[in-house]
Amino acid sequence: MSASKQHVGFVSLGCPKALVDSERILTQLRTEGYATTSSYDEAEVVIINTCGFIDAAKAESLEAIQEAMTENGKVIVTGCMGASDAETIQTRFPDILSVTGPQAYEQVLDAVHAHAPKPHTHDPFTDLVPPQGIKLTPRHYAYLKISEGCDHKCSFCIIPSMRGKLHSRPIGEVMKEAEALAAAGVRELLVISQDTSAYGTDMKHRMDFWGGRPLKTQLEDLCKALGSLGIWVRLHYVYPYPSVDRIIPLMAEGAVLPYLDIPFQHGSPKILKLMRRPGRIENTLSRIHQWREQCPELALRSTFIVGFPGEREEDFEALLDFIQTAQLDRVGCFTYSAVDGAQANQLPDPVSEEVKQERYARFMEVQAAISAQRLQEKVGSQMQILIDEVDEQGAIGRSYADAPEIDGKVFLDGLTQTSPGSWVDCEIDAAGDYDLWGKPLHS
Repeated sequence: MSASKQHVGFVSLGCPKALVDSERILTQLRTEGYATTSSYDEAEVVIINTCGFIDAAKAESLEAIQEAMTENGKVIVTGCMGASDAETIQTRFPDILSVTGPQAYEQVLDAVHAHAPKPHTHDPFTDLVPPQGIKLTPRHYAYLKISEGCDHKCSFCIIPSMRGKLHSRPIGEVMKEAEALAAAGVRELLVISQDTSAYGTDMKHRMDFWGGRPLKTQLEDLCKALGSLGIWVRLHYVYPYPSVDRIIPLMAEGAVLPYLDIPFQHGSPKILKLMRRPGRIENTLSRIHQWREQCPELALRSTFIVGFPGEREEDFEALLDFIQTAQLDRVGCFTYSAVDGAQANQLPDPVSEEVKQERYARFMEVQAAISAQRLQEKVGSQMQILIDEVDEQGAIGRSYADAPEIDGKVFLDGLTQTSPGSWVDCEIDAAGDYDLWGKPLHS
């Protein structure tokens, strides 16, 4: 008989990159014989993986810590806010057990061991960890983190100070993880990092091996290898470097999804310079045009910031001109929020909150019309849909143009004889501002 398990509570906040950190910690805990629980009363300790990027995220993290301290009292904090605001956390919660930054796997485990010692025995029949590790996403999709950190020095961002400079994972290691995920039933891999386009540059694209096959640690080789797994591969956080030009033909061939998530952030050259963003906006528009000529189905998603310090009306108009010219498929918009430690906080001419909100509303109105028109053009077409949910009303899924959580959905009303993770071919028969409706194609 195995000894009673030690139970650990876990709260994971923030971006997909933080979610992967959480999955790694949970995988190691399970390997060591710990069990996870959603009950504060049952947990020996509670780990909270925090986000510290903007004030709203910090507030959510502090609220989660407060709740865990009140309900349990034994709390270990890790993640981005642990790096940027450790003193704030320790001052507000002097009885906190441990505070560390992101990727501090060993320190987190050491803290767990100190306050909830490892189970004395390990039962290989009950404590086996699945080959793909512990996942916090649904079974049919997973995030694949290919690097940590970032070499950019964007004035509004403190990620490099929290996660360090670019550190790419060897391609052989990445592919082994991807292969295990695919074998476990994952149908979609979402490739993430702080700068996916820069993958391998820190290693000078060193040669590595996967299954005896030589591969360079670079995005093109990675996409070709991932494309051989026979599942959806979606690229996130891509900068519009010339190297991306070599990925577009792979999308046209179907090796990876014709989808790029590129954080453009603005359309005014002046504001982009103040943001210290790489690249020239004129070159970006030209590149988008070239990409669509090679791969007409290409779906582009991006995020933008309005109300950045120094943003005048003409700069905002330049942003609107950019999104109207670029005709992006999926767009997120945020009002500028000062982040502690960001250099942008020192810039002159801050924009009032009232003007920020007014510009946000105007931006979203323009983009909604663009989105509605681009989706309307899909009516009558046939698409492959990956199913996420099924209930008595029907199924809800996503097309190649829709990433989970952040993009639109495809509703298949009345389709109940399917399951999450299935692919369904359908004909699109209606469109809204952000979502599509379709009917299955019957063979």
